[in-house]
Amino acid sequence: MRWELSEEQEMFTEALDGWLGRFAAPANVRKWGESGDPAEFEQKFVEEGWFSAGLAEDIGGQGGGLLELALTAEALARYAAPSSAWTASVLAAPLLPADVAADVLAGSGFAAVAVDATRPFGVADSVRADGSGALTGRVATVLGAERAKLLVVPATGADGTAALYLVRVDDPGVTVEPRRFLDPSRAAADVRFDGVTGQRLDVEAATALEDAGLRAAVLVAADSLGAMDRMLHLAVDYSKQRQQFGVPIGSFQAVKHAAASILVSVEAGRSIAYYAAASVDLGLGDRAMHAAVAKAQVPRNAVQAADSALVMHGAIGYTWEHDLHLYYKRAKLDEKLFGGPDVWNERLARDLPLLPAV
Repeated sequence: MRWELSEEQEMFTEALDGWLGRFAAPANVRKWGESGDPAEFEQKFVEEGWFSAGLAEDIGGQGGGLLELALTAEALARYAAPSSAWTASVLAAPLLPADVAADVLAGSGFAAVAVDATRPFGVADSVRADGSGALTGRVATVLGAERAKLLVVPATGADGTAALYLVRVDDPGVTVEPRRFLDPSRAAADVRFDGVTGQRLDVEAATALEDAGLRAAVLVAADSLGAMDRMLHLAVDYSKQRQQFGVPIGSFQAVKHAAASILVSVEAGRSIAYYAAASVDLGLGDRAMHAAVAKAQVPRNAVQAADSALVMHGAIGYTWEHDLHLYYKRAKLDEKLFGGPDVWNERLARDLPLLPAV
């Protein structure tokens, strides 16, 4: 099945792609990655209105839904653009009070959900809340926390009840230790809370985190799709230029097969990611399975595509000067972000209905 975008979604994708082509050129992407400071890009992304696309208008967004967010994630990855602050903020915004979310989407300060980005969302015992709402604990590898001013913190009370708390990074007792990934387009931070007074949010923690986790899975799958699509184009373009034995290497059957395999993965991944986005947004009964399929399959295929694209480029693919490494590293991180394929395949195996015995 091939997923078809609406006319408005096609226009949105084309416009964003054109904008990124101008403002996220490889030279700029490399500059932001090497300096570790993507503020220049983030400011323009907010000012031009892309940051809030795909979120509800009642929290300051421009409308749309998870599919529009997935299209944005795909486009950002296609240019290896910085995306930690955006990803973290769009996952946190629906959990925030409407006025606070509106300020975040307007660019007053980014937000992040204080969960470990190496595993799926969930209430963990890493942060505890006492009777007064004071938070104590440590969360490692919080995506986007190095850029955030606000944190949504899942915490467990003394009675075992889970809740979400709003904390400002500059509050007394909050310590943020930035961490760099091998992928220079994204970063995270370890966050420590030492008796921090948090504002308890009026949401049901487990349900809210479950939904945010499914949205995160879809967005990472879409990010993988964008990186895989760009690596396909880089590999095909190079195979048309590089000659061996007096002919382009793209004329060799092995190279054709490698490119065709990546193309199949891209087209399949596009339908998987888009369908999962629509399913989660509509609240379908099987939305958790659809998100799990997207997170398990698309990033894994992107890693395989990255390895194939590297081989197709030969020795030049290993060089710092070639752009391939930007997307190679992005795909490698996406595979592990919010849980690897094995974790999501286990979830699929758990949730699939048992077949009747024969």
